Amino acid sequence: MKKKIHPKDYRIVVFKDINNEKIFISRSTVRTKESIKIGDRIYPLYKMEISSYSHPFFTGEKRFLGKTGPAEKFKKKYEKYNIKKIDKK
Repeated sequence: MKKKIHPKDYRIVVFKDINNEKIFISRSTVRTKESIKIGDRIYPLYKMEISSYSHPFFTGEKRFLGKTGPAEKFKKKYEKYNIKKIDKK
């Protein structure tokens, strides 16, 4: 195993799923700008859009997340140029 490749700044971080407000606490090196008070301690807070609490694979429910992928964004952005090409022919 290689030496000196693992980060040394692990700390306790609270991860919060913004879809259903569930939280879990874990050790991480993720950088955060927010914090949260749990009990009498203050922890760094990292907000996530999807976790195992809200992901359809783990919950078994089907739903539309409202986000489009890079391919859909590209297609929508350049769709107007494709229409102009067809009209010229």
